[in-house]
Amino acid sequence: MPIWLSGCVSAEEKAVKTPPNILFIYTDDQAPFGMSLTGNDQLNTPHLDAIGKEGAYFTNFFTPTPVCSPTRATLLTSRYSTETGITDWINPSWDQVLNGTEPDLGLDSKFTTWVQLLKESGYRTGLVGKWHLGDNEDQRPEVFGYDYFMGFLGGGTAVKDPKLQEGKETREFKGFTTNILTEEAIQFIVSDPSKKPFMLSLHYRAPHMPWLPLPTEDWEPYQDLSVAFPHPYYPGLDKERLRKMTREYYGSISSVDRNVGRILNTLDSLGLDDNTLVIFTSDHGYNLGHNGIWHKGNGHWIVTDPPAGIKNVPQWQRPNLYDNSIKVPTVVRWPAKIPGGIVIDESVTVLDWFPTLLAAAGLEVPENLNIHGRSFLPLLKGKQVEQWDNKVFGQYSTHHQSMTDMRMIRTADWKLVKDFKNPERDELYNLTLDPEETNNLFFDPGKDSVKQAMMELLVEKMRKIDDPVLEKVEL
Repeated sequence: MPIWLSGCVSAEEKAVKTPPNILFIYTDDQAPFGMSLTGNDQLNTPHLDAIGKEGAYFTNFFTPTPVCSPTRATLLTSRYSTETGITDWINPSWDQVLNGTEPDLGLDSKFTTWVQLLKESGYRTGLVGKWHLGDNEDQRPEVFGYDYFMGFLGGGTAVKDPKLQEGKETREFKGFTTNILTEEAIQFIVSDPSKKPFMLSLHYRAPHMPWLPLPTEDWEPYQDLSVAFPHPYYPGLDKERLRKMTREYYGSISSVDRNVGRILNTLDSLGLDDNTLVIFTSDHGYNLGHNGIWHKGNGHWIVTDPPAGIKNVPQWQRPNLYDNSIKVPTVVRWPAKIPGGIVIDESVTVLDWFPTLLAAAGLEVPENLNIHGRSFLPLLKGKQVEQWDNKVFGQYSTHHQSMTDMRMIRTADWKLVKDFKNPERDELYNLTLDPEETNNLFFDPGKDSVKQAMMELLVEKMRKIDDPVLEKVEL
């Protein structure tokens, strides 16, 4: 039974008469500098920029865990990785540490998702693209509220001529994967005669590596780009390799941008643009030479002589919770409700999508659900929200290439990162003076009072979610 306008939502949110269509575009591995709107003049992303200029652009949007599977579970459930049981990317073929349980790891059907609640309220729901939350029957997208699925269940697929599922049938498609997923998304939008509102999750594989081959129009602007390195004087930086990677990465982002433009044109041609909530964001950030590494939270050194490894972290890897790993580029457009040109500086996280999307549809969060997010719909509408908490809590327990138990608390001024499994890796950064996190102050005795204050904030967050690391460590 439809539940429009039910429950304890604000009077303004109850005033929703025609629920919006929702188009949730989600990329894989897109850095916070991965749009020209962010100030990156080496990139050309006119369609992504237009979403932000015509709606809202977030300068501080975070994910608590900077790899794909945990963040995707958090997106759907508004719960942290230790609560969903997915603390690192899911690798079905790997079972060394988890004693054979990894092949069956996935999102537990006990969790209620916002997709399910939208479907129950009358939305037509679809997922096109990446899932990566389990391969078993009880872990499929359809279990969590999606009427329709076309894409791939695992972590990746080919850049070109991919094998994809339509429902439960797998077949090979011809062409570039980003183009194919876009065409399927457009077909989903235009094909339904019921006139129900739709909620479409479009989860691109790009710009996850490998990046080539690319359509000529996306690759040509970057193939000879004179790359501007973020930290060009980092000792031993492999500039030749980094230059090649950056060019390919930017080309992949431009391919996404071009295809987003195709979808926006479709909405416009159908007269759906005014009451369609268009969201563009990513599962986590990325590093390209920042602090001498590339990749995401399970970062890799891109220097000729990397630091020595330790027992739990091999020499070539640099697990991290840098801002470039946990920040994601995020823009939102909803012409019927969101005025253009809004810039949101408050710290918002992926946990907040759950209540925000329900509020946009005039729906409540069921009282029996334990979620951690808060609706930022007022921020989208340009309103001031008193006492908005800008602290961000992060957690990442790696168990593939490295073994760590990283926990983070971030304020506007400071960031503390504790690795409870490897305390020699603890970090403290003054974000006001050192926003690029180049100077670790953790072992500076002059910062003991700051460390203590930040540690108290961190423990408070960990206790609220019964973080299992607390049981193993004396604080």
